[in-house]
Amino acid sequence: MLAGGGSTRFGDADKLLAELDGTPLVRRVADRLAARTDRLVVSARPGKREVVRDVLAGVTAEVTVLPDPEPDRGPLAGMAVGLDAVSERHEYGAVVAGDMPFVAPALLDHLHDRAAPDHDVALVRSEAGWYNTTQAVYRADAVARGCERVLADGGGRILDAFDGLDTLTVEERELDGVVPTETFFDVDTREDLAAARDLL
Repeated sequence: MLAGGGSTRFGDADKLLAELDGTPLVRRVADRLAARTDRLVVSARPGKREVVRDVLAGVTAEVTVLPDPEPDRGPLAGMAVGLDAVSERHEYGAVVAGDMPFVAPALLDHLHDRAAPDHDVALVRSEAGWYNTTQAVYRADAVARGCERVLADGGGRILDAFDGLDTLTVEERELDGVVPTETFFDVDTREDLAAARDLL
């Protein structure tokens, strides 16, 4: 799970700690993921590891909070460190941003079933043509190495990490009836948080 963002559009507070229905966003995401996995690897800004660890205390899965090795390089650095840790025990891992409070575990199950064993990447392309890279399933070692390569080259675009990898794209329309549409809703601003409350 990615929890290393700077919350630049949220004002002077950390959006991941903002409460939705009495629960911090990052905890809400962790609880939803813990319903499907026994281990969560979380990348966080070095100065916020303890706060994130405290907020996630009591999550039913094993939680490992790792420092984002390159803060302010976007989600790519968090993906690199997180997937590298996942690869020590598992072939595949899901990456989910900590600001997606309605993440549907059924989507990750679906993507994993589509990915294994032949594909390195399974992700959804929205009807607008955007790739949902922060709610996707990856062959952990291969994608971690791809992320590291892009970072070493000075890049920051997640899609570049998939060069040379076997990528399966699932069109969003294929998910009708499989997962709720709000699974991709993310909170970037205080207005987004208000909208999220309306979706409860």
